[in-house]
Amino acid sequence: TFLVAFKEVSAHLRGPEDFEFVTYRLMQQLKEETVLHAEVYVAVGVCLYRKQDFAAIFEGLERGRARGARDFGISLLWIFDATRHFGVEEAQKVFELAARYKDRHVVGVGIGGDEVKAPPELFRGVYAYAEDHGLRLTAHAGETGPAESIWGALNLHAERIGHGLSAAQDPDLIEELAYRQIPVEICVTSNLRTGCCKTAAEHPVKNYFDQGMMVTLNSDDPALFGTSLAREYQFAQETYGFTDEHLRELARNSFEASFLPAEKKLELLSLFDAAAAR
Repeated sequence: TFLVAFKEVSAHLRGPEDFEFVTYRLMQQLKEETVLHAEVYVAVGVCLYRKQDFAAIFEGLERGRARGARDFGISLLWIFDATRHFGVEEAQKVFELAARYKDRHVVGVGIGGDEVKAPPELFRGVYAYAEDHGLRLTAHAGETGPAESIWGALNLHAERIGHGLSAAQDPDLIEELAYRQIPVEICVTSNLRTGCCKTAAEHPVKNYFDQGMMVTLNSDDPALFGTSLAREYQFAQETYGFTDEHLRELARNSFEASFLPAEKKLELLSLFDAAAAR
């Protein structure tokens, strides 16, 4: 299962140099896929749970990011992720670290983990703290939990929804997400590998797109799921009939949904549009 693989792989990431190495390698791979900007989740909650020295780990992450930015010209921002079933107090620690490192390419926070054991309502206070400290807000919601989990994430003022599969069960929620253009981070391969969707035909990605929701395609955990962003786009076209124009729209959505300043979004969008026109 994914959780077994995650534990096995992440157990080998111990010292700052390990995190520097994987960050640099990630940026090298992103360059090969012609990615211009990435917003990368760091499982800070897991590091704290393992009693790792996160201050040292973060220095490794930042060294890898700085080297990757210099060598590959890629912009990268961090999102600090709390593990919701570890509890609210642990999430608060993660969000406090995000606030501490906010001036060092940490742009936002999120929660992942067991939606049923730890529904979004529990985290109102910690999300308010993050918002007050100028952090951008994301939440995994509706991956394994019901549509109510997504409504709950919206009530936390989440600006992006991770996965959002169960919105398919609630027409009012689809209408709300489409009206407000709340980005939904879709990870098709991940959803199939974890069994959240039994078959590709069950996946709501094309339905969401056709109903006007702001969908982005994402790789989730590319190394663990054996995928890449390029493969996600290819799979979407081959499986769901997204046209080239649709794929360009999905790619543009990713820039719009990013937490970059408006002027940087425009700069990258113009680079993308020029490349897409060739």
